[in-house]
Amino acid sequence: MNQATAIQRLNHMDKQGRYVFNRRDLEKLFPEDNANTFHAGLNRLVAQNILQRAVRGVYVFTLSHKQKSSQTLELIAKTLRRGKYNYVSLESALSEYGAISQIPVDRLTVMTTGRKGEYKTPFGTLEFVHTKRSVNEILKETSDVGRPLRMASLSAAHRDLKRVGRNTHLVDMEVIREN
Repeated sequence: MNQATAIQRLNHMDKQGRYVFNRRDLEKLFPEDNANTFHAGLNRLVAQNILQRAVRGVYVFTLSHKQKSSQTLELIAKTLRRGKYNYVSLESALSEYGAISQIPVDRLTVMTTGRKGEYKTPFGTLEFVHTKRSVNEILKETSDVGRPLRMASLSAAHRDLKRVGRNTHLVDMEVIREN
C-alpha cells in the first residue's frame, strides 16, 4: 500500500462518514496486500500521522473532515464492541441530563453486552461496563439521539448506576424525581 492510494481510499471512506477503523476494516480496504505488506504499510501510515492508533487494533483517519472529539470517542467504543449492544449511560448520561454536577470531560461510560474494560485513548478514556439486560429492555430504555451510540433514559442511567454499585452521592435526586 502506498501513501497516495491509502489517502485516496481513506478519503473516500471519510466522505461516506467513516473515519474510525479496526484492523479488519483496513485489511478490506487494501485486499491486494499480503499480511507482511499490509502490516508494514499500516505502520508507515501511523508513523506518517495519516492514521492515529486510538487503542490496540483501532485507528482514526487523522485527515478526516468529520472528526469531533466526543463523537470520535463514541465511534471508537462502537468499533471496539462491534456486534454488541452499547449505549451511553452511568455518569456520562446522568451528566448530560444535568443529574450530576460534575461533568466527566475526558471519560465516556458505556454499558455493553460485551466484555467490560477501560481504554485510554488520545480522545479520552472509554469505560465499558457489562450489562445482562435483554436487547428488548435496552432498546426500550435507550434512544437514538443522532450520535454513534444510543443514550440511556434518565431513569435507566440512574438504575444502571445503582445496579452496578457505583457511587450515587453526586446524583441530584430532584432532577431524577422531576422526570
